[in-house]
Amino acid sequence: MDVKAIRSQFPILNQEINGNPLVYLDSTATSQKPMSVIEAVNAYYRLNNSNVHRGVHTLGTRATDQYEGAREKVRAFIHAQSTEEVIFTRGTTTAINTIAYSYGNKNLSHGDEIVLTPMEHHSNIIPWQQVAKETGATLTYIPLQSDGTITLKDVKETITPNTKIVAMTHVSNVLGTINPIKEVADIAHKNGAIIVVDGAQAVPHMAVDVQALNCDFYAFSGHKMCAPTGIGVLYGKKALLEEMEPVEFGGEMIDFVDLYDSTWKELPWKFEGGTPIIAGAIGLGAAIDFLNTIGMDNITEHETELVTHAMQQLKTIDGIEIYGPENRAGLITFNLADVHPHDTATVLDAEGVAVRAGHHCAQPLMKWLQVTATARASFYLYNTTDDVDRFITALQRAKEFFGDVF
Repeated sequence: MDVKAIRSQFPILNQEINGNPLVYLDSTATSQKPMSVIEAVNAYYRLNNSNVHRGVHTLGTRATDQYEGAREKVRAFIHAQSTEEVIFTRGTTTAINTIAYSYGNKNLSHGDEIVLTPMEHHSNIIPWQQVAKETGATLTYIPLQSDGTITLKDVKETITPNTKIVAMTHVSNVLGTINPIKEVADIAHKNGAIIVVDGAQAVPHMAVDVQALNCDFYAFSGHKMCAPTGIGVLYGKKALLEEMEPVEFGGEMIDFVDLYDSTWKELPWKFEGGTPIIAGAIGLGAAIDFLNTIGMDNITEHETELVTHAMQQLKTIDGIEIYGPENRAGLITFNLADVHPHDTATVLDAEGVAVRAGHHCAQPLMKWLQVTATARASFYLYNTTDDVDRFITALQRAKEFFGDVF
């Protein structure tokens, strides 16, 4: 994997921040975009801009072919059985809300259980809280081990015959925990439940096969995998999607409209009301092409090397608290003793190193960790060991600075 060649395709990385070369370690929040994606979106607007599906003119046909071509690329990338199971959304949040309100409201009632984990992103907690309030269902949480992992023993004890939905992140955006989705799916199905997977932090970083995982729904966002913002994917098993009602109504998603009733298009279009996110989908297709050229296994291996190197270096710094398991995805969440993470991130930014600081849309997890906020460094295909070393050096300088202050 030629990281130097990969980096050259990301123009944003070729700049200085506060007089220092940019070290971007915030890809968990959003990834940077390669020229191939930027040019694909630009070309659509320059050459093929048109609405899709309804037009018979040349531009409309081109736009439709690119939009539906992107759907096929997504299908192949996640190994869905059919493009009917691939729905374009605005992102992971919209996808999970669609499941919660369309599937959840129809299939949950008083006494039913929704099983979650405390490590979930807010977008995989709040929709279920709202649906539980509306249906009388209750929320139950699989307990975390001290390192932020779950055990299958606890999964088996938490999921019961009353469980109707299990909603779980594939990879924690805070801890880097990689959850055993296939095994959890098997336990859920044995109890008559379905499983919803938040894949926002998994799809950009590892090969995902939704059929092998046997998940019922899987949601992810394009902007974390080199694609534009505002585009995401909801995968769902066809049999489940066919039984669900749309949650947005209007143009594009209808078959026939009368004065007092309407019928819907077939899958996947019944869930894509209004003018779709055409440029975003085309950009997502270009991002998938880019990732496929590099190889997802190569990306996973590269990130593992970076996070291992970073963990080794961080452990040499006194006063660093690292959260999450030893074996993790390519991110590290940490705090510097007696220093607020926002202050840590500010000093790192002065050195040209971009990290994220805050609660990371995971306040229940922050409460479990007994902190209000943390700092997070995350790695992607364009990062190098030199980036890691620059991060460690900047962190040591931050420690020295605040040591002098206090």
